[in-house]
Amino acid sequence: MVGRIDPQELSEWLRSGKDFQLLDVREPWEFEAVHLPQSVLIPLGRLPGRFTELDRGKITVALCHHGVRSLQAAAFLVSQGFADVRNLAGGIDAYALKADPELPRY
Repeated sequence: MVGRIDPQELSEWLRSGKDFQLLDVREPWEFEAVHLPQSVLIPLGRLPGRFTELDRGKITVALCHHGVRSLQAAAFLVSQGFADVRNLAGGIDAYALKADPELPRY
């Protein structure tokens, strides 16, 4: 089952140094426009061939622009045996609006 994390909680995790992996499934041009620290870029279309680069033992937070692609990615990871996967509600756009207004939006 895919969990959910809201922008404010993710911001707190980033500030506190919580141990988790942040998976960005957007396209490279989107990542170049704006991304969160420590995020790993694996575009959704490439995830089936690259998910083994991720640590199954860590909490995984998936994000995209608005939360749709990352929900698909999170469901895929759960189907591959990842135990704790969460989708960033509203994606990086909601994160910029609710948790970090300094981030550019597109």
